[in-house]
Amino acid sequence: MKRLFLLFILSFLIFPLQAQIKLTSQAQISILTCSPSEEKVFTVYGHTAVRVYDPANDLDYVFNYGIFDFNKPNFIYRFTKGETDYKLEATYFLNFLADYQRRGSRVVEQVLDLTHKEKEEIWNALLTNARPENAVYRYNFFFDNCATRPVALIERYLDGEVVYNHETKPQTFRQLINYSMRNKPWLIFGTELALGSPTDRTATPHEELFLPLYVEAAFDKATIKSADGSERNLVSHKKVLAEEVPQTVESTFFTPLVLSLLFLVLVSCFTFYEWKCKKYCRGLDVFLFFIAGIAGIILFFLAFISEHPATYPNWLLIWLHPLHLIGAVFIAVKKFNKAAYWYHFINFAVLTLMMLGWHFIPQHFNAAFFPLIASMWLRSGFSVYRYKSGIA
Repeated sequence: MKRLFLLFILSFLIFPLQAQIKLTSQAQISILTCSPSEEKVFTVYGHTAVRVYDPANDLDYVFNYGIFDFNKPNFIYRFTKGETDYKLEATYFLNFLADYQRRGSRVVEQVLDLTHKEKEEIWNALLTNARPENAVYRYNFFFDNCATRPVALIERYLDGEVVYNHETKPQTFRQLINYSMRNKPWLIFGTELALGSPTDRTATPHEELFLPLYVEAAFDKATIKSADGSERNLVSHKKVLAEEVPQTVESTFFTPLVLSLLFLVLVSCFTFYEWKCKKYCRGLDVFLFFIAGIAGIILFFLAFISEHPATYPNWLLIWLHPLHLIGAVFIAVKKFNKAAYWYHFINFAVLTLMMLGWHFIPQHFNAAFFPLIASMWLRSGFSVYRYKSGIA
């Protein structure tokens, strides 16, 4: 509440005052790049912000497009549905810098080589965008975020065209974000479940600028080409405002791949025991396919209801789909044994075809998925055998 009150004061008292101020010849506009931090999920990608500094006017603000309220009602649902609202917030530079120093992030400033007219237009646009009625925007992780907005703003108000001269190797969106999450295997596992085949499209060099570190690298070598053919560097000079503090990366043996392999081993041992003793434990299959059905509902929601552009199509719905809940009911109730047989028969056939042809599916599969697919395949295969053999 205290922070919201301060933002209210900043919006309604400071902005109208600053709107009357014209930038002087000493004014600078720069891009701030904050290195990734392992502190939270949303800090592993780094951050980009815009600084406006004019010592003659005692003005030093950072405009930050990455503000969201995690405590907002229905935040998780809205985030899952793709209706997450972010906002532009202006804060004092020293406060912004202190926050990222506390996180241990490296903060780099790239002062832009702009004409006075370009500075004035960017300054006025930032003030206009930061007004309460304009500050909120619909966040999109890949195409409209805290890094893409400053880039688009600068490109729009330059007297010329930005030419990006940096060289990048072709990478898919999935490869780009997986590298950012490389120290968090469970986060990679979750995002690879949720994100569909559009994430495996190769990003263009300009699309890579959704990641802050790529913005920094691109701006380093970028030039501004004016209408008369003259060129100037986009960045006049660069300096490090805060050094990165080495962070301890928590490692764990129990990664998704390890646990999924252990689960497959347990399922295999249990199935062998059932085959050897000619017994059947309904509870294992009910649990397995009930969980698969719940996961299938989430994937179905993301693929067909969510507004996220990278969740449809999701080929994982071949093995994780809501129909598994119906299968769990068939398995749990003995009088549905015949229906359960046909459910397992179809599931076994589908998973067999999927495993044989997975290489042709246009979507990356996390290595941890395969033991889980094999577990379901094994249980459905054994259930078909059990039904044919007359095992209870």
